[in-house]
Amino acid sequence: MANAGPEGTGTRETRWLDADEQHAWRSYLRAVRLVDEALRRGLEEHGMSHPEYEILVRLSEVPRRALRMSELASSVVNSRSRLTHTVGRLERAGWAVRRPVSGDGRGVECQLTERGFRALEAAAHTHVEGVRATLLDPMTREEFLALGASLAKVADRLDPDGLKRV
Repeated sequence: MANAGPEGTGTRETRWLDADEQHAWRSYLRAVRLVDEALRRGLEEHGMSHPEYEILVRLSEVPRRALRMSELASSVVNSRSRLTHTVGRLERAGWAVRRPVSGDGRGVECQLTERGFRALEAAAHTHVEGVRATLLDPMTREEFLALGASLAKVADRLDPDGLKRV
């Protein structure tokens, strides 16, 4: 079956999914949504969202627990405007602060506060147990590592600049 391509490109053949591929695709979608929902509920017990948790994790892993906002946006795959709103919520909770980058009149960094680090430590136990229960436990270690390697290929293709801040 031929489909019209984008205007000016004529037609091109659609590479339809076969039954096995369709099943795998739908299983992926269902699993991602269910895992995300389970992890969201766990983090809500600690008063934080998954995007907030991810930002706190990234900040906790770098020197001085601080990153430029642009680097932070890249590392969590977020638009700068969405990141600005999320960091605003973290600031209101006392979990992070924004400040100018020393020696750079335009740069702004986000830094994890001690209070934010304590909140992250408390939520991390729940989050890691949720990751294990929902994603790792149903698979063998080898299957999980193969999944990670496969998804890294997808990410590398979609992120050709290779930010790879995982």
